[in-house]
Amino acid sequence: MELVTPAIGLIVWTTLTFLILLFLLGKFAWKPILKAVKDRETSISDALKSADKAREEMEKLKSDNEQILREARAERDGILKDAREISEKMVADAKAKATAEGNKVIEQAREQIENQKMAAIVDLKNQVAKMSIDIAEKIIRKELSDKANQEALVGEQLQDFKLN
Repeated sequence: MELVTPAIGLIVWTTLTFLILLFLLGKFAWKPILKAVKDRETSISDALKSADKAREEMEKLKSDNEQILREARAERDGILKDAREISEKMVADAKAKATAEGNKVIEQAREQIENQKMAAIVDLKNQVAKMSIDIAEKIIRKELSDKANQEALVGEQLQDFKLN
């Protein structure tokens, strides 16, 4: 029954160790993680702004092409037909290319965010697991430091095993 009910000292030291661990995580781990997420958020915002700028430039190109078409219509009908076909093709190609580039940049940004997020989560899990193992090891060493406790544990384990 002594192994199941922890002593007051063990509870105090375990609580103290946990609070120290919580403080260290708050002091050293959370700030870099939050900074990385904030930096990533800023880079995504910048990428979206550049995509909007590209869209505005595309609209400006479209309005410029329409102006060229109006001038060509005034000069000659033959030149107008050829200029319209060429300008519409250029606008379609530029729009398709700009849309594809914008979508590619946005998708890459999303992938980078997800990768960095997963890397941060994995790193945090690894750190927590290592700390948990270290704590468990120290607790077991302290519990089994007495020879009588070791013999009692071995006896209990042998009784639990069933031989064929």
